[in-house]
Amino acid sequence: MKVLLSWLRDYINLDSPAEQIAELLSDLGLPCEGIRYIGDDALIDVEVTSNRGDCLSYIGIARELAAATGKELKIPKVVLKESDKDVSHYCSVEIAEPELCCRYTARIIDGVKVGPSPDWLKKRIEAVGMRSVDNVVDATNYAMLESGQPPHAFDYEKIADGKIIVRKPIPGEQIVSIDGTKCDLAADMLIIADTNRPVAIAGVMGGLDTEVSDKTKTILLEDAYFSPVSVRTTSRRLGLPSEAAFRFERSVDIENIDWASKRTAQLITQAAGGKVAKGLVDAYPKKPQRKEVVLRLSRLNKLLGIEIPPEEAIKILSSLNYNPNQKDDSIACLVPSWRRADVYREADLIEEVARVYGYNKIPTEQKIQVQVVPVESQHKLTNLLGTYLNGCGFCETISVGFVDSSTAELFVTGDAKQHLAVKDESRKSANILRQTLIGSLLAVLKTNLNAQNTPCRIFEIADTFVPTGKSENLPIEKTKLALVCDSDMRDLRGVLDGLIKTINKNAKIAFAPVDLAWAQTGAQIFVNDNSIGTAGVVSQKVKEKFDFKDLSPVSAELDFESLLNFHLGQIKVVPIPKFPSIQRDLSIVVDEAVSWADIIKAVNKKAIGQLENVSFVGIYRGKGIPTGKKSVTFTLTFRDEDGTLTHETVDRFQQDILKSLSDSVEAELRTL
Repeated sequence: MKVLLSWLRDYINLDSPAEQIAELLSDLGLPCEGIRYIGDDALIDVEVTSNRGDCLSYIGIARELAAATGKELKIPKVVLKESDKDVSHYCSVEIAEPELCCRYTARIIDGVKVGPSPDWLKKRIEAVGMRSVDNVVDATNYAMLESGQPPHAFDYEKIADGKIIVRKPIPGEQIVSIDGTKCDLAADMLIIADTNRPVAIAGVMGGLDTEVSDKTKTILLEDAYFSPVSVRTTSRRLGLPSEAAFRFERSVDIENIDWASKRTAQLITQAAGGKVAKGLVDAYPKKPQRKEVVLRLSRLNKLLGIEIPPEEAIKILSSLNYNPNQKDDSIACLVPSWRRADVYREADLIEEVARVYGYNKIPTEQKIQVQVVPVESQHKLTNLLGTYLNGCGFCETISVGFVDSSTAELFVTGDAKQHLAVKDESRKSANILRQTLIGSLLAVLKTNLNAQNTPCRIFEIADTFVPTGKSENLPIEKTKLALVCDSDMRDLRGVLDGLIKTINKNAKIAFAPVDLAWAQTGAQIFVNDNSIGTAGVVSQKVKEKFDFKDLSPVSAELDFESLLNFHLGQIKVVPIPKFPSIQRDLSIVVDEAVSWADIIKAVNKKAIGQLENVSFVGIYRGKGIPTGKKSVTFTLTFRDEDGTLTHETVDRFQQDILKSLSDSVEAELRTL
């Protein structure tokens, strides 16, 4: 917003130099980006944040300065030269989309003479960087810069039947804007039309066919309130930025439209002559109520860390037109119409008081005291899991917490309608809160495969939402760790074993077969006889859903809280072993039906204290192995804490374990 100092002084008596005014505006939250001097005058470039549309005007800037300095705000007095004819004789207004156009006003100015602007008007318009067009257009631009309300002047003779209709376009409708752009109008846009055709794009730009020209004698003057979202969307889609759209996007003062229309009509008649028809056509479907926000003085002082006297806070709020009413510790405020879009809570009022009172009055200390607190156990475990999985080649991903119904149905045995969901109009395609993270991760895997980013291993730690079975109860929210990779189950098993051992070295891990809705081969994961999650190879149905043609991804999902319980209190300091270990690699031939869990169970039957660990190595099927059999290789690690083991002693331990394997699973020692 470029502010010409001489123009600003029309609304507030300020003798301060430009630098001091710029500094004051910066303290009020309107920082200065530069000052340019024009003879004895100065042009201050003020940065206005998107929530302060009220400050995109000279009156808005002057209002802020008046609150900060105690000076009086001077609003121009409006006196119109009205004719005997009533405005209703000329035109009428119909709003077909009241949600997108909350108010529309029209005035008629008859007998204008379009021509060059007077010097005072032309100089001010050009000083702030706008091009002078003619006295009518310049007057509307002047009014917009003064009040922040963008008006639009139509050539009344070109409005069919004198009727304005605010509606959405009919399919196939087009309009040529004032700048010559041919616009194809989409069905969700908002337009201004007469009884025959579109005459303007609401809040963005007028049409070429109805613009004011040197032949114009009668003007239909528009001042309205359009939905900021609608204006923003339309302006960007059509590639039509404008000063009007810039202001409508940030919301205008709906209650000030009548005054702004009078003021614009006054400026037009001053610059181009003519008389204003009596009255105003004002289509105002639903007048909004002023919002009341309560400010607690105790909260004000606590949040700012300083003591602001109650009378000072009330004075500031009064100067900003909040009509404060104090009762004990509370101050009830009515939000002025020009701030209704961005002041709606107590913190907003506190900010209002603070910026006018002065941020520089908030004390600062030379020393900053920082209290160091221990890292939360959840955060510590998250870092531990992430570090380990990164080392295994897994990358962390963050996906949307919603899935579509077709994906949800793949991972539950019940009806997907039991999921908690948002309304369809909020999220069209994926509106169901997920019960599992696996579906989302498989979608991420598919994206990476399409980009030929292989091998791909990903994981996510996030919340899931499992229904309770009772419609009146909210779902159970649980944090899960899920892993997906384009590898095989053996690799995933190794990752999970290492992951759990990283959390708790002494944990006893077991995998038991289980039927899973989403897996062709599934396993329940147990740690110390407690179920902590599942793992499996995805089913053919899931593969078809995600179009995995030559790949059978594997996945696992673990309960984060269970992992946290294993992690807490498990950090122990133990001495480095004094004596060496002895390892024996064994390859046994067993039936195909024998599982690794069966082998471990047989080994444990004859396990002695010196057996430190049993680790899986691999499976072989092929030459030398009978049909229906498989060769399983594993490593036995022995260690004695009281002395060095001899090979003869380990031989006896090994023979006992082999006998147990033979008796339990009919295993035979494989020899080369």
